[in-house]
Amino acid sequence: MLIDFHTHAFPPRIAQGAMRKLSYAAGGLQPQTDGTLASLREQMRLDGVDIAVVQSIATNPTQQSNVNSFAMEINRDDAIFAFGSVHPDAPDALAELERIKDAGLKGVKFHPDYQHFYVDDEKMIPIYKKISSLGLITLFHAGHEYGFAPPYHAMPEHMLKALKWFDSPVVAAHWGGVGCAMEVLETLCETDLWFDLSFGYGAMSKWAAQSIVDKHGPDRLLFASDMPWRRPSWELRLLDSLDIGEEDREKIRWKNAAGLLSL
Repeated sequence: MLIDFHTHAFPPRIAQGAMRKLSYAAGGLQPQTDGTLASLREQMRLDGVDIAVVQSIATNPTQQSNVNSFAMEINRDDAIFAFGSVHPDAPDALAELERIKDAGLKGVKFHPDYQHFYVDDEKMIPIYKKISSLGLITLFHAGHEYGFAPPYHAMPEHMLKALKWFDSPVVAAHWGGVGCAMEVLETLCETDLWFDLSFGYGAMSKWAAQSIVDKHGPDRLLFASDMPWRRPSWELRLLDSLDIGEEDREKIRWKNAAGLLSL
């Protein structure tokens, strides 16, 4: 069994343009799918992924309703779950969180760089408290962002401060933060944060990955790829190179995610 906790897909009418724009912003990063749900399913089949979680992002306040409607549509797939998203500046963000919960979505995704807010900004407290009251999972893009110049909005010190405002699970994507392995080891390991293990292959050292697994422990680690920007089989190569017992490997591959998603 393999659950990929961090993937992306777009409505067919915008997928081509979205992929072109995102690839250009990230320095020409080569996508591994065409951004559609059909292409995501095909890559899942090729790389042996049984269940995927699509992480949607509302990049502006007027977009969130459509983003969440698409998430609700694809969430009906037996092998694909979708998270919703709210924009911090949307006047109806709290009501939209209730809509997300009522529709059966398991959580919400934030990308603080694309959404232009610091993860530990106090203006976010009402949103975080609402998420907690609804029992939703929160996933943050964490660390550096290829499409933006620093300062970045979800560095480990920001994540640590924001964590205290939640009473529901919080996931820091990309091993706790893209390009932040030492800060993750010093600041975030051994906290209540979950880490998804996306975008590690070719972007971090084996030593850093092993150190994070050893210090944070296997019980709050979630296999993930960040498709279409990485293939699950690539991320498995990094995971399989690490010194992890078989029971703990199964936790990371699917058991932790299955528990978190209440599957």
